[in-house]
Amino acid sequence: MPAGDKRPSSAGRIKVHLPANLEPIYANLALITHSPSEIVMDYAQVMPQNPQARVKARVVMTPVNAKFLLRALSEHLARYEGQHGEIQMPQGPSLADQLFRGKSEDNEEGESKDG
Repeated sequence: MPAGDKRPSSAGRIKVHLPANLEPIYANLALITHSPSEIVMDYAQVMPQNPQARVKARVVMTPVNAKFLLRALSEHLARYEGQHGEIQMPQGPSLADQLFRGKSEDNEEGESKDG
């Protein structure tokens, strides 16, 4: 659907407007923290040979909405695999394990990180 268009509305659906100037970001690192009332996801880019990650976007949502996101992502990945075959995960510790494991594993209280 072209940028700027509104998606059709049906019963129980929300119209979504995509701004024409919306720029997508690429992220290969996700840092996830939480508090009793929020889940915070920072999406960043890590460049080869440079250990410093640059956060490009932060998404904050309620735990309930995060669970809805998890369910929607699981459903979409299942459809993707149904069309394109199973996504093969690397064996053993991998860069993805380091990049996408939840930050809350290191910080049980879910405190925000600086920066």
